[in-house]
Amino acid sequence: MERGPLRLKGSRGALGASKRTVKDKAQILEQIISNKKQQQEKCGLDKQIWAQVAFEKMQEKQQVEWVLKKTSQTHKQCVEELNRHLDVLTEH
Repeated sequence: MERGPLRLKGSRGALGASKRTVKDKAQILEQIISNKKQQQEKCGLDKQIWAQVAFEKMQEKQQVEWVLKKTSQTHKQCVEELNRHLDVLTEH
């Protein structure tokens, strides 16, 4: 008796997968920023020196750039970019 492939509940495989949109990216960024602000309010970090404020702004900016960079390419594009980079390198 032959059986078909294992099927998991709720999974449709690659056909049912949806791609991220710009709206999803904006929602992710909003969630990151709002979570950070809520954490600051809970800790009572209203009295900060200017260096702490500048540091947190820079950290937030870098995190936003990192999220945008990671979500801008699909896995296939990342692999192709890696393969192009590896082709340029010597074989040693």
